[in-house]
Amino acid sequence: METAPVVVGVDGSAAGLDAVAVAAREAKLRGCGLRVVHAFLWPAFGAYPGSASMLPGDTGLREEAEKAVADAVAHARRAEPSVTAHGAVVTGEVMQVLVEETRTAQLAVVAGRGLGTFTRLLVGSTAVHLSAYGHCPVLVVRAGGRHPGGPVLLAVDGSPAGAGAVDFAFAEAARRDVGLVALHVWSAWTRYSRRPDDSGRAAADGPAAEGDRVLAEAVAGAEKTYPGVRVERTAVEGSARELLIEASRDAGLLVTGARGRGGFTGLLLGSVSHALLQHAHCPVAVVRGAGEHT
Repeated sequence: METAPVVVGVDGSAAGLDAVAVAAREAKLRGCGLRVVHAFLWPAFGAYPGSASMLPGDTGLREEAEKAVADAVAHARRAEPSVTAHGAVVTGEVMQVLVEETRTAQLAVVAGRGLGTFTRLLVGSTAVHLSAYGHCPVLVVRAGGRHPGGPVLLAVDGSPAGAGAVDFAFAEAARRDVGLVALHVWSAWTRYSRRPDDSGRAAADGPAAEGDRVLAEAVAGAEKTYPGVRVERTAVEGSARELLIEASRDAGLLVTGARGRGGFTGLLLGSVSHALLQHAHCPVAVVRGAGEHT
């Protein structure tokens, strides 16, 4: 049994409960516990829990937070009775609290958009922030998105930073007993951003053959580790955002790295990963690579 828990952030919204059900299933697949967390930011009056300067209404706010957690834990137990679920109200700003929770979790689950986010945004700032700064893989569950059942869709860019996403995707496909679709999208721009040691071979074989080679090399190790996972490889030219979003219609889970070959050094979450969080038709797991953690 893997002892590190799955952690899920809740805020009392229906979207948060949807994420709780997904998190409970992930905990069951991993044989671990589930930690349900609500970040509670006390009103900015210079007071702290239990202090004499607390306002009379503060107790009611705390009770609401505890009820949100209790309801979420009950929801998790109904969804997966075999999973041990515990709840906690943690004092602090939601983004800071959830990032800290990822230090001791094997997976963090969060709703794409819950309370307090702008309606024009398909995915809220908390989900994006956690995907960029979390210390473990982050699974974002969008409202209305499809739930696990289809194959795992893996976005492959061939970069060293993407190796963690490859391993995570294969492990997830093995746990779910589903196939894996490994999709590598190349473009005219990526033809000229190859590693220096293979530029000659890329020019000789052509961009299509180079795309196939990048894809094969990226998944070769994981295929040996997980021989029971059925793998479909596809290397195609086009827009990574558009093709991955379209492919996600038939997927139960989309797995991507946080930042690949084209990512700017100062950005912890790349433009493609951000677009997938906003528009994918299934839950999206973002896996940061080695050296990307702060």
